[in-house]
Amino acid sequence: MNPGPSGRGRRGWTLIGADVLICLAWAGSVWAALHLEPGPGIRTVALFAHLGALVIGLGAVLTIDYYGTLWLLGRRSLHQVLEFAGPLHVPVWAGLAGLVLSGAALDPDPRVPLTQVKLVLVLLIALNGVHAQVLHRTMVDQAGTRPSRRLLGRAVISAVVSQLGWWGALTIGFLNSQS
Repeated sequence: MNPGPSGRGRRGWTLIGADVLICLAWAGSVWAALHLEPGPGIRTVALFAHLGALVIGLGAVLTIDYYGTLWLLGRRSLHQVLEFAGPLHVPVWAGLAGLVLSGAALDPDPRVPLTQVKLVLVLLIALNGVHAQVLHRTMVDQAGTRPSRRLLGRAVISAVVSQLGWWGALTIGFLNSQS
């Protein structure tokens, strides 16, 4: 199924719209973090929610990447990987949304350089997620054909960006919790 020139145009505008919405939501969460003054009880609940969202989101990401690795090792077909990964986008996004919402209530200081890096990583994770979903749909649309090197290269870059973003943000969150 080839979307054709007009389908690619619509998909491109949809992608731009999703990227803009992600950036607006991210900016809103930074604004909220600057203006919220949660009490200790709220922080405790937010921390629990933050850890739960991390388990859900990063767990789903790791599962998708594990299945991708199984394909690279010849232990799963690309069709199996794509079919398996499709529904996992929901927990990835749920986890990321939970992290952003609860993170704003953890009273981060966006003026601290390490926190700024974490905020950029979170934005990068979200934007990469939008593009990963489009990439997933493209690969599903081309089911039955061997993906091009370019498409596979995009998939590898997306997986690497995802892993670096999630683990980088996790590491910075841990370091910030120690100070």
